[in-house]
Amino acid sequence: MHRREFLIAAGSVGGLSLLPPAWAQAEADITWHDVRDWGIEGKGWTETEKYFDRLPSKAKGIVRDPVWSLSRHSAGMLVRFRTDATMILADHTVTSSNLAMPHMPATGVSGLDLYAENEQRQLRWVSVSKPTAQHMQGPLISGLDPGERDYTVYLPLYNGTESLRIGVPQGASFAPIAPRAEKPIVFYGTSITHGACASRPGMPHPAILGRRLNRPVINLGFSGNGRMEQEVANLLAELDPAVYVIDCLPNMNGPEVAERTEPLVHTLRKAHPDTPIVLVEDRTYPNAPWIQSRRERHAASRAAFQQAYANLQQQGVQKLFYIEGEDLLGLDREDTTDGSHPSDLGFFRQADAMEPVLRKSLRA
Repeated sequence: MHRREFLIAAGSVGGLSLLPPAWAQAEADITWHDVRDWGIEGKGWTETEKYFDRLPSKAKGIVRDPVWSLSRHSAGMLVRFRTDATMILADHTVTSSNLAMPHMPATGVSGLDLYAENEQRQLRWVSVSKPTAQHMQGPLISGLDPGERDYTVYLPLYNGTESLRIGVPQGASFAPIAPRAEKPIVFYGTSITHGACASRPGMPHPAILGRRLNRPVINLGFSGNGRMEQEVANLLAELDPAVYVIDCLPNMNGPEVAERTEPLVHTLRKAHPDTPIVLVEDRTYPNAPWIQSRRERHAASRAAFQQAYANLQQQGVQKLFYIEGEDLLGLDREDTTDGSHPSDLGFFRQADAMEPVLRKSLRA
C-alpha cells in the first residue's frame, strides 16, 4: 500500500478516512475482490474503451469531444455484493486528480457511496469515501454489527474510475451479486442528470429513483452537453430500456428544442415502438423571479417543448409522458447549490416529482 496516498484521520468509522491502529499490520489479512470479475450495473454497452466508460468505444469521433470526455465519468454505475464482514474496504483509483469542484465536494465528484439492505429489503446509506488522492485504499466502514447483508457501492459522479476492488477481512464471507437483468431506466440529460451538485454518488435523482423503483439505471447525463444531438439519439436507440427519460432543456434554447425534440423521439420510437418516453422540462432557476432573461429562457424553451409534445401526440406517438419544470424544485427556492444545480434537497424534490410519472410509465 502507498502510505502517502492513504490519508487518514483517526477517529472516524468510515469513508476511507480512518486508519485503525492495527491496519498496517492487518493489511495482509484482507481479501480483495476486483469488481470487474462480476460486473458493474449501470453500463449500457459492453464494448467500451475503458471498463468504466459510459459510451461504447465506437462513439469516439462520432459524438462531440466534450460528450466523449464526459462519458469517461462513472456516473450512475454501481456494484453489489453480500458479506458478513464487520469491516468493508476499498482499493479505488480515479482517472483525474481533479477530485472536487468549487460547488461540489470530493465525496460527490470522486467518492464511493456505500449502502446496505435492511430487513425490509430497502437500501439505506452506510458510509461515503472522502477522497484526498487519485488512489485510495482503506476502510469504507468498520465496526459493523455482525451479520450477512447485501451492499451496494455507487461509483463517482464527475470522475472516471480506473480500478476498484472491494476488500473484506480473511474469514469473512463474500459473494458477488451480478447486475440485475431487468430493463433499466435510461436518463439522458445535462449536468443535473450527471449528478451536479449531489454531496454523494447515491444522491442524484436517477440514483434515488433507482432505489425507490427497484430498477437498474443508466445515467447518460453530460454536463453542459445534453443537447438532443442525433449522434447521441442513435446511441440511445441501441439500448433496450424500460423507459427513456429525456431531460435536456437546461442546455438548450427554444429554437434548438423546436428543431431537435421530435427527431429524437422519432429515433427512439422507431427502434422501440412500445417503450415509454418521459419528456422533462427544465427546472426553474430559483432567482428567475428577479432576472428577466431567465424567465424568458424558461418561457421559450418550455413553449417549444410543449409544442413538440403536442405535435408528437397529434402524429400518434403513444406512451409519451410529460413533466413540467415548475414541479421539479421547491417554491422556497432553497434547493440548489448555486442557483442552477440541485443540492441533495433539490434532488429529493426532483425524484418526488418524477416518481409518480415514472411509475405510471412503467405500467403503460
